[in-house]
Amino acid sequence: MHNFIQAFQFIGRNGELPGQPHFSTLTYYSLGTLKITLIAMVISLAIALPIGVWLGHMHRGSFVAINLGNIGRALPSLAVLAIGVAFLGIGLKNVLLALVVLAVPPIITNAYVGLDQVDPDLVDAARGMGMTGWQILWRVELPLAVPLVMAGVRTSALFVISTTTISALTGYSDSLGEIINDEASYHLSGVLGAAICIAAMAILVELLLAGAQRAMTPVALRGRVADVIQDEYVPIAVGAAGVI
Repeated sequence: MHNFIQAFQFIGRNGELPGQPHFSTLTYYSLGTLKITLIAMVISLAIALPIGVWLGHMHRGSFVAINLGNIGRALPSLAVLAIGVAFLGIGLKNVLLALVVLAVPPIITNAYVGLDQVDPDLVDAARGMGMTGWQILWRVELPLAVPLVMAGVRTSALFVISTTTISALTGYSDSLGEIINDEASYHLSGVLGAAICIAAMAILVELLLAGAQRAMTPVALRGRVADVIQDEYVPIAVGAAGVI
Protein backbone atom coordinates (compact mmCIF):
# COMPACT_ATOMS: atom_id res chain seq x y z
CA MET A 1 0.00 0.00 0.00
CA HIS A 2 2.87 2.36 0.78
CA ASN A 3 4.22 1.93 -2.75
CA PHE A 4 0.86 2.87 -4.25
CA ILE A 5 0.66 5.97 -2.06
CA GLN A 6 4.10 6.98 -3.30
CA ALA A 7 3.01 6.24 -6.87
CA PHE A 8 0.14 8.70 -6.60
CA GLN A 9 2.48 11.22 -5.02
CA PHE A 10 4.78 10.72 -8.02
CA ILE A 11 1.83 11.45 -10.30
CA GLY A 12 0.92 14.50 -8.25
CA ARG A 13 4.47 15.84 -8.68
CA ASN A 14 4.18 15.30 -12.43
CA GLY A 15 7.04 12.83 -12.38
CA GLU A 16 9.56 14.93 -10.50
CA LEU A 17 11.81 13.11 -8.02
CA PRO A 18 12.89 15.02 -4.91
CA GLY A 19 16.65 15.39 -4.76
CA GLN A 20 17.12 13.82 -8.18
CA PRO A 21 18.23 15.38 -11.48
CA HIS A 22 15.44 16.91 -13.55
CA PHE A 23 13.74 14.46 -15.90
CA SER A 24 11.05 15.03 -18.50
CA THR A 25 7.64 15.44 -16.92
CA LEU A 26 4.98 12.78 -16.62
CA THR A 27 2.74 14.91 -18.83
CA TYR A 28 5.40 14.92 -21.55
CA TYR A 29 5.70 11.13 -21.50
CA SER A 30 1.91 10.69 -21.42
CA LEU A 31 1.46 12.90 -24.47
CA GLY A 32 4.21 10.94 -26.20
CA THR A 33 2.38 7.70 -25.43
CA LEU A 34 -0.85 9.08 -26.88
CA LYS A 35 1.04 10.27 -29.96
CA ILE A 36 2.45 6.81 -30.63
CA THR A 37 -0.97 5.26 -30.07
CA LEU A 38 -2.65 7.70 -32.47
CA ILE A 39 -0.08 7.20 -35.22
CA ALA A 40 -0.21 3.40 -34.91
CA MET A 41 -4.02 3.36 -34.97
CA VAL A 42 -4.25 5.67 -38.00
CA ILE A 43 -1.84 3.44 -39.93
CA SER A 44 -3.66 0.28 -38.80
CA LEU A 45 -7.08 1.62 -39.74
CA ALA A 46 -5.81 2.73 -43.15
CA ILE A 47 -4.52 -0.79 -43.78
CA ALA A 48 -7.08 -3.01 -42.08
CA LEU A 49 -10.46 -1.34 -42.61
CA PRO A 50 -10.43 -1.35 -46.43
CA ILE A 51 -9.31 -4.99 -46.49
CA GLY A 52 -11.84 -6.18 -43.91
CA VAL A 53 -14.71 -4.17 -45.38
CA TRP A 54 -13.98 -5.35 -48.92
CA LEU A 55 -13.69 -9.01 -47.92
CA GLY A 56 -16.89 -8.81 -45.88
CA HIS A 57 -18.78 -7.04 -48.66
CA MET A 58 -17.69 -9.65 -51.20
CA HIS A 59 -18.32 -12.51 -48.72
CA ARG A 60 -14.96 -13.95 -49.64
CA GLY A 61 -11.65 -14.50 -47.93
CA SER A 62 -12.97 -15.69 -44.56
CA PHE A 63 -9.93 -17.94 -44.24
CA VAL A 64 -7.60 -14.98 -44.78
CA ALA A 65 -9.47 -12.59 -42.48
CA ILE A 66 -9.95 -14.94 -39.56
CA ASN A 67 -6.59 -16.68 -39.68
CA LEU A 68 -4.76 -13.40 -40.17
CA GLY A 69 -6.36 -12.29 -36.94
CA ASN A 70 -5.22 -15.44 -35.15
CA ILE A 71 -1.68 -15.19 -36.49
CA GLY A 72 -1.40 -11.50 -35.63
CA ARG A 73 -2.49 -12.07 -32.04
CA ALA A 74 -0.06 -14.97 -31.70
CA LEU A 75 2.99 -12.94 -32.73
CA PRO A 76 4.81 -11.60 -29.65
CA SER A 77 5.42 -7.88 -29.96
CA LEU A 78 8.98 -8.27 -28.70
CA ALA A 79 9.68 -10.76 -31.49
CA VAL A 80 8.37 -8.28 -34.06
CA LEU A 81 10.64 -5.63 -32.53
CA ALA A 82 13.64 -7.92 -32.82
CA ILE A 83 12.88 -8.73 -36.46
CA GLY A 84 12.18 -5.09 -37.26
CA VAL A 85 15.60 -4.02 -36.02
CA ALA A 86 17.15 -5.76 -39.03
CA PHE A 87 15.06 -3.68 -41.45
CA LEU A 88 14.25 -0.43 -39.66
CA GLY A 89 16.90 -0.16 -36.98
CA ILE A 90 15.97 1.17 -33.56
CA GLY A 91 13.57 4.02 -32.92
CA LEU A 92 9.98 5.03 -33.57
CA LYS A 93 9.56 3.22 -36.90
CA ASN A 94 10.35 -0.12 -35.32
CA VAL A 95 7.90 0.54 -32.48
CA LEU A 96 5.16 1.48 -34.93
CA LEU A 97 5.77 -1.72 -36.90
CA ALA A 98 5.21 -3.85 -33.79
CA LEU A 99 2.09 -1.88 -32.78
CA VAL A 100 0.58 -2.01 -36.26
CA VAL A 101 1.16 -5.77 -36.47
CA LEU A 102 -0.68 -6.03 -33.14
CA ALA A 103 -3.56 -3.72 -34.11
CA VAL A 104 -4.37 -4.78 -37.67
CA PRO A 105 -5.71 -8.33 -37.09
CA PRO A 106 -8.67 -7.52 -34.77
CA ILE A 107 -9.76 -4.70 -37.07
CA ILE A 108 -9.66 -6.88 -40.20
CA THR A 109 -11.42 -9.79 -38.49
CA ASN A 110 -14.22 -7.71 -36.97
CA ALA A 111 -14.74 -5.66 -40.13
CA TYR A 112 -15.04 -8.84 -42.16
CA VAL A 113 -17.41 -10.55 -39.72
CA GLY A 114 -19.51 -7.40 -39.29
CA LEU A 115 -20.21 -6.97 -43.00
CA ASP A 116 -20.39 -10.67 -43.78
CA GLN A 117 -23.15 -11.16 -41.18
CA VAL A 118 -25.43 -8.41 -42.49
CA ASP A 119 -28.85 -9.94 -43.22
CA PRO A 120 -28.86 -10.97 -46.94
CA ASP A 121 -32.56 -10.10 -47.16
CA LEU A 122 -31.76 -6.46 -46.40
CA VAL A 123 -29.09 -6.43 -49.10
CA ASP A 124 -31.50 -7.99 -51.60
CA ALA A 125 -34.16 -5.42 -50.70
CA ALA A 126 -31.68 -2.59 -51.22
CA ARG A 127 -30.62 -4.06 -54.55
CA GLY A 128 -34.29 -4.37 -55.53
CA MET A 129 -34.71 -0.64 -54.82
CA GLY A 130 -32.05 0.06 -57.46
CA MET A 131 -29.09 0.72 -55.18
CA THR A 132 -25.64 0.13 -56.62
CA GLY A 133 -23.06 -2.05 -54.88
CA TRP A 134 -21.33 1.05 -53.55
CA GLN A 135 -24.60 2.46 -52.17
CA ILE A 136 -25.46 -0.85 -50.54
CA LEU A 137 -22.07 -0.88 -48.86
CA TRP A 138 -22.26 2.69 -47.51
CA ARG A 139 -25.98 2.97 -46.76
CA VAL A 140 -26.89 -0.55 -45.65
CA GLU A 141 -23.95 -2.81 -44.77
CA LEU A 142 -21.58 -0.41 -43.03
CA PRO A 143 -24.20 1.17 -40.71
CA LEU A 144 -25.38 -2.29 -39.65
CA ALA A 145 -21.81 -3.50 -39.13
CA VAL A 146 -20.74 -0.54 -36.96
CA PRO A 147 -20.98 -2.37 -33.59
CA LEU A 148 -18.66 -5.18 -34.67
CA VAL A 149 -16.31 -2.94 -36.63
CA MET A 150 -15.93 -0.59 -33.68
CA ALA A 151 -15.44 -3.55 -31.34
CA GLY A 152 -12.36 -4.44 -33.36
CA VAL A 153 -11.13 -0.85 -33.25
CA ARG A 154 -11.62 -0.68 -29.49
CA THR A 155 -9.77 -3.97 -28.98
CA SER A 156 -6.87 -2.78 -31.11
CA ALA A 157 -6.68 0.60 -29.38
CA LEU A 158 -6.47 -1.04 -25.95
CA PHE A 159 -3.78 -3.43 -27.14
CA VAL A 160 -1.77 -0.61 -28.68
CA ILE A 161 -1.87 1.83 -25.79
CA SER A 162 -0.95 -0.89 -23.29
CA THR A 163 1.95 -2.07 -25.47
CA THR A 164 3.52 1.34 -26.10
CA THR A 165 5.76 0.69 -23.10
CA ILE A 166 7.99 -1.48 -25.31
CA SER A 167 9.10 1.66 -27.16
CA ALA A 168 11.84 2.24 -24.59
CA LEU A 169 13.42 -1.07 -25.59
CA THR A 170 14.17 0.30 -29.05
CA GLY A 171 15.81 3.51 -27.91
CA TYR A 172 12.67 5.66 -28.35
CA SER A 173 12.35 7.54 -25.07
CA ASP A 174 9.30 9.77 -25.54
CA SER A 175 6.73 7.53 -23.87
CA LEU A 176 5.80 6.23 -20.44
CA GLY A 177 7.82 3.14 -21.28
CA GLU A 178 10.90 5.22 -20.47
CA ILE A 179 9.79 5.37 -16.84
CA ILE A 180 8.54 1.79 -16.62
CA ASN A 181 11.81 0.43 -18.00
CA ASP A 182 14.02 2.61 -15.80
CA GLU A 183 13.26 1.57 -12.24
CA ALA A 184 16.82 2.41 -11.22
CA SER A 185 16.14 6.11 -11.81
CA TYR A 186 12.43 6.37 -11.03
CA HIS A 187 12.19 3.69 -8.33
CA LEU A 188 9.18 1.44 -7.86
CA SER A 189 6.89 4.38 -7.09
CA GLY A 190 7.65 5.93 -10.47
CA VAL A 191 7.12 2.64 -12.31
CA LEU A 192 3.77 2.15 -10.57
CA GLY A 193 2.81 5.77 -11.25
CA ALA A 194 3.53 5.39 -14.97
CA ALA A 195 1.59 2.10 -15.05
CA ILE A 196 -1.39 3.81 -13.40
CA CYS A 197 -1.23 6.54 -16.04
CA ILE A 198 -1.24 3.90 -18.81
CA ALA A 199 -4.28 2.21 -17.24
CA ALA A 200 -6.09 5.54 -16.89
CA MET A 201 -5.42 6.47 -20.51
CA ALA A 202 -6.61 3.04 -21.67
CA ILE A 203 -9.88 3.52 -19.79
CA LEU A 204 -10.28 7.02 -21.23
CA VAL A 205 -9.66 5.81 -24.78
CA GLU A 206 -12.13 2.97 -24.28
CA LEU A 207 -14.82 5.39 -23.05
CA LEU A 208 -14.22 7.77 -25.97
CA LEU A 209 -14.42 4.97 -28.53
CA ALA A 210 -17.52 3.55 -26.85
CA GLY A 211 -19.14 6.98 -27.20
CA ALA A 212 -18.07 7.17 -30.84
CA GLN A 213 -19.50 3.71 -31.44
CA ARG A 214 -22.84 4.70 -29.96
CA ALA A 215 -22.95 7.90 -32.01
CA MET A 216 -22.19 6.00 -35.23
CA THR A 217 -24.65 3.16 -34.59
CA PRO A 218 -28.12 3.64 -36.14
CA VAL A 219 -30.72 4.44 -33.49
CA ALA A 220 -32.73 1.32 -34.27
CA LEU A 221 -29.73 -0.89 -33.47
CA ARG A 222 -28.55 0.74 -30.26
CA GLY A 223 -30.62 -1.57 -28.12
CA ARG A 224 -28.77 -4.52 -29.62
CA VAL A 225 -25.25 -3.16 -29.19
CA ALA A 226 -24.84 -4.62 -25.69
CA ASP A 227 -25.72 -8.07 -27.01
CA VAL A 228 -23.26 -7.67 -29.87
CA ILE A 229 -20.47 -6.64 -27.51
CA GLN A 230 -21.23 -9.56 -25.21
CA ASP A 231 -21.24 -12.11 -28.04
CA GLU A 232 -18.42 -10.79 -30.21
CA TYR A 233 -16.21 -8.18 -28.54
CA VAL A 234 -15.62 -9.86 -25.18
CA PRO A 235 -14.53 -13.29 -26.56
CA ILE A 236 -12.13 -11.63 -29.00
CA ALA A 237 -10.61 -9.40 -26.33
CA VAL A 238 -10.32 -12.21 -23.79
CA GLY A 239 -8.79 -14.58 -26.31
CA ALA A 240 -6.24 -12.02 -27.42
CA ALA A 241 -5.40 -11.06 -23.86
CA GLY A 242 -4.73 -14.71 -23.15
CA VAL A 243 -2.19 -14.76 -25.96
CA ILE A 244 -0.47 -11.63 -24.73
